[in-house]
Amino acid sequence: MSEQSKDIERSQNSGLAVIKPDAVRDPGIEPHRVRMTDKSPKHAKNAARQVALLFALSMLGSAFALWAYFAFPLTEDLNTVRQNTLYLGVGITLGLLGIGIGAIHWAKTLMPDHEVAEDRHVLASSEDKRAAAIEIINLANKESGFTRRKLIRRTLYGALALFPLPGLIIFGDLGPNPGNSLRHTIWKKGTRLARDPYGTPIKASDVTIGSVYHVVPEGLVPGTEHYLEEKAKAAVLLVRVEPDKLIETEERKSWSYQGIVAYSKICTHVGCPVALYEQHTHHLLCPCHQSTFDLVDGCKVVFGPAARPLPQLPIYVDEEGYLRAQSDFNEPVGPSFWDRSVKS
Repeated sequence: MSEQSKDIERSQNSGLAVIKPDAVRDPGIEPHRVRMTDKSPKHAKNAARQVALLFALSMLGSAFALWAYFAFPLTEDLNTVRQNTLYLGVGITLGLLGIGIGAIHWAKTLMPDHEVAEDRHVLASSEDKRAAAIEIINLANKESGFTRRKLIRRTLYGALALFPLPGLIIFGDLGPNPGNSLRHTIWKKGTRLARDPYGTPIKASDVTIGSVYHVVPEGLVPGTEHYLEEKAKAAVLLVRVEPDKLIETEERKSWSYQGIVAYSKICTHVGCPVALYEQHTHHLLCPCHQSTFDLVDGCKVVFGPAARPLPQLPIYVDEEGYLRAQSDFNEPVGPSFWDRSVKS
């Protein structure tokens, strides 16, 4: 019996399945399988055409995305928003898939597929080996046919040139820093609070303890000019709690009415709509990244990535019992990473 067999037997008798490293032999490289494109110039030519067709499809997809961006401009009509998103996404998808699938098909059918095994080197290679590596790269370039197959090369260049354009157009259309546009909303002194989206004015008597109202300025209803833009800035959550629960500074004691408080609905993290209210904890939660605000303590952040409290809308009640705004928000609404300065 060999020493290796004795070691295995002793390990098994002791309950340990230990095998010496030299017992695992190198399985070697599997026999090379010749592809049809290696044997038949006709198949190789067809494969090259297929790769070029995929790259051309990528070019068409990118061009289609550019067309869709201008053909379906974003308006207040949600149908155009859906069409813009759908067709723009389809075009960008085709642009990316055409390049990806084309590159994979090229590698699998036309590039050399011989498997090799190389020893790993811990230290940096010598100058001779580096020179040899460059020669290998040049050889790979020659074998892949990149410089020789003009159809593939040109369509790849075209696909790579067109693919980034939809993204550049979209990012370029984001516009300037929105900080200045967020400093003021259409809330002003005397504006009545109305239910979203019907525009029905709200009386203080309608708001019971624990109830939550999604609020917009009166007159801001679907169909009005710049409806979506103004609503995105002016949206408010109206909540009523027990008056003795509120923790208010001297300045803000006049901003609420008998436990009714109004805060911006736009999260100060990245602008998601804060729409979840926990009555027992008096917490407002943002569903996007779980930022949590304490409603009874100035909507201060108690959890999550948001860095600022939600801006408060000062309110009062008129002679008819309707809730009205005293002024605009006390500070710009929206994410903290935009340029915002608190009013002194």
